[in-house]
Amino acid sequence: MKTLGIKFKTNGPVYYFTGEEEYKQSEKVVVETDKGLQLGIVCENNTSEDQSELKKIIRIATEEDYNRYLKNLKDSKKALNETKELAKKFNLNMSFIDASYSLDRKILQFNFISDERVDFRKLVKELATRYHTRIELHQMGVRDKAKEIGGIGMCGRLLCCNNHLVNMGSVNINMVKNQNIALNPTKINGACGRLLCCFTYENCIYEENRKFLPKLGDKINRNNKDGKVIEIDIINKRYKIKYNDNTIEEVDDIGRNK
Repeated sequence: MKTLGIKFKTNGPVYYFTGEEEYKQSEKVVVETDKGLQLGIVCENNTSEDQSELKKIIRIATEEDYNRYLKNLKDSKKALNETKELAKKFNLNMSFIDASYSLDRKILQFNFISDERVDFRKLVKELATRYHTRIELHQMGVRDKAKEIGGIGMCGRLLCCNNHLVNMGSVNINMVKNQNIALNPTKINGACGRLLCCFTYENCIYEENRKFLPKLGDKINRNNKDGKVIEIDIINKRYKIKYNDNTIEEVDDIGRNK
């Protein structure tokens, strides 16, 4: 049995399945998921993932499978537009992002965002009656919305989450503090209104370099002179000391003058 990485969306995460046949890179396959049958694309071969709980690849996708997939895409867009109108009819505070059928059309899933908890039982009942299939509504976060929609970041490039990030890890305020960046929301938040994903890129370097540096405000005695750390350059592992005689000295992490 081989372990293969499968994607269901170009910019989506990689899921792992097992298969007995030889599968080529970018080959379309049909797999069984918790959301029913899905058509995916092989993006990784012979990975080292644990196979004990992985589902199997059912088959290489046929032309019929692919045509059904294209029809599902078309029908799901129509269902999305109709569901938006129904949500308005029921006065539900829901902003729908997308909709998708499983390949066998046994499940129709809608992704939406909302600032509050929504009682959508009436909506689900109406949708089930209209589409004669199992309806699932999934409330997404604003990061997920940005990943689906895309856009341009403050750096002038495409949003990382939409362009190349496969798995979005958590970003926390300590990562910002590690980099000595002012906690200004207009500078540290991305298009989604949450902390910029790129704070995670170099965080491990900042954490490692900080181990060898004093903290801002630490009192230091150097060359028989008392002073205080007034500035830290974490990337270059340097810091400045202001002595009691108002002289300032810049040193590196092992105490050499700069």
